[in-house]
Amino acid sequence: MLRSMKQKFGSKTTKGNSVPRDEPAPVQNNRQAVASTSGISGRAGSLSRNNSLPVREKIPQPPLDPTSAQQFYADTLPSFRDVPNSEKQSLFIKKLHLCAFTFDFTDQSKNVREKEVKRTTLLELADYINQKDGAKFTESVAEDVIFMLNNNLFRALPATKSHDQDNLDPDEEEPTLEPAWPHLQIVYEFLLRYVCANDTDAKVAKKYVDQSFVVRLLELFDSEDPRERDYLKTILHRIYGKFMVHRPFVRKAINNVFYRFVFETEHHNGIAELLEILGSIINGFALPLKDEHKSFLHKALMPLHKPKCVGLYHQQLAYCVTQFVDKEPSLAEPVLAQLLKFWPLTNSQKEVLFLGELEEILEMTQATEFAKIMVPLFKQIAKCLNSSHFQVAERSLFLWNNEYIVTLVAQHRQVILPVVFNALESNARSHWNPAVHGLTSNVKKVFQDMDLVLWRECEAHYQQEEAKQRSLREQRQKQWQQIEKKAAQRQAAMQHF
Repeated sequence: MLRSMKQKFGSKTTKGNSVPRDEPAPVQNNRQAVASTSGISGRAGSLSRNNSLPVREKIPQPPLDPTSAQQFYADTLPSFRDVPNSEKQSLFIKKLHLCAFTFDFTDQSKNVREKEVKRTTLLELADYINQKDGAKFTESVAEDVIFMLNNNLFRALPATKSHDQDNLDPDEEEPTLEPAWPHLQIVYEFLLRYVCANDTDAKVAKKYVDQSFVVRLLELFDSEDPRERDYLKTILHRIYGKFMVHRPFVRKAINNVFYRFVFETEHHNGIAELLEILGSIINGFALPLKDEHKSFLHKALMPLHKPKCVGLYHQQLAYCVTQFVDKEPSLAEPVLAQLLKFWPLTNSQKEVLFLGELEEILEMTQATEFAKIMVPLFKQIAKCLNSSHFQVAERSLFLWNNEYIVTLVAQHRQVILPVVFNALESNARSHWNPAVHGLTSNVKKVFQDMDLVLWRECEAHYQQEEAKQRSLREQRQKQWQQIEKKAAQRQAAMQHF
C-alpha cells in the first residue's frame, strides 16, 4: 500500500515538474484524497503530507522603527543568483522589505554601512526585475512593492526658499538638491519599470496605484530637485497611459494643483513639468472636444497667464493653449479674449512672452474668428507699438513679418489701419530706439502697398486730429496765461493795499 501511494503522489511532487510553492498543490481527485486520509495511518499519512507542497504564508511587513532596521540589516540576504528559482520571489519580497527602511542623508556619518547595503540591494532589485525569466510583478508581491515605494518616495519636502517673485531668475537661482538622491533615483527607476512592465496587470495594480497614490505623487512635483521632477513627469505620464480608469482623476488632480497655485500660493516648482504632461494628453484628445476639456482650458490653463512667474513655464503653457486652438479653431476668439484680459500692464518681460504666444494663436485663427476679436486685439497691439520698452515695441512690429497675419490684416484693413495708424506715426516721429524706427517704416510701407488710398485717408484724418489737438493746446495755454495775468494783478492790488 505504501509503495502504491508513493507511486501515485510522491513521484508527481518530487520531480522537475513540481507544483510552484506559491500555490496550493492541486487535489488529484476525491477518491484518492479519501484513500490517502482514511486508508493510510501513522507513518504513511505523515509521508503523504510531507510529499505534498504546503501553501506559503505571506511574509509580514516589518515595523519601520530603528530596532527593526538594526535587526534587518544585521544579516546579509543572499543574492538572487544564489537561490533556486522557486525561492526568488520570496527573496524578492524580503529585499523589498529591507529597502523600505529610510535613513538620514543630512548626516553622512550616520548609518554608513546600512546606506550602502540598501543602495546595493536597490540596484540588485532593479537588475532582477529587468531579467526576462518569468513574471516578477505578480499580485502576491504588489502590496510589498507599494509598501517599499510609499516609504521611500512619500515624504515631507524641505521648506522652499522665499523667492522675490519680481526679481526671480531661474538661471541664477541654484536649486536645492535632494540629499537622498543616491537611493531615490533607483527607487524612481524601480517605480517606472513597475508601471511599464508587461506583467503589471492594470486591473490588479489599480488597487495599489490608486487615487491616493496619484495625489501623493503630484505633491512631489513641488520638489526643488529637477532630477526628481523629471522622473515624476515620466512616471505620471506612464500611469496616465496604463491606468485608463485613473485618467479623469489625474486631470482633475492637476487642475486642483493649478487652482491652488494661481489663486493661493503663486509658488510651485513643478508647473512646467505638469504642463508638459498635459501637452501630450491634449494632443490625444478626440474630436469634437468635450465640454470638460474646454472648461479645463478656460478655468485652469488660461488663468496660468496671471502669476508674475509665468516666464518659468510659459513655453509649455503656450504649447497647451495652441494645441486646443489647433484642434478646434472656434476656440481662438475666447482664448484671445482671455489673453487680453490677463495682459500685463507694467511687466515688459511678460508682454514680450504674450506677444509671442499671440502670434502662434493667430497663425491658427480662421478669418471668421479673427473678425470677432480684431478691434480689441489691435487696440492692445497699438499700445505695445508705443511702448517705451524697445523689446515690446520691436516684438509687436514683428507681427507684420508673418505672412498669414498680414493676410488677415489685409482682409480687414478698413478696420485695423485706423486703429494702429496713430501708434505708427507716433513711433516714426518720436520713438527713441533706431531699430523701432526702421521696423515702423517697414510696417508703414506694408500698409501703403496694401491700400494707398486708405493710408492717405488715415493720414489726412491724423493731421486733422493733430491740428485740432494743437488748437486745443494753444487755447488751453492762452487760458492759463489769462489766469496767471489775473493772479499777478490781484497780487499787485493786495500789495498796494
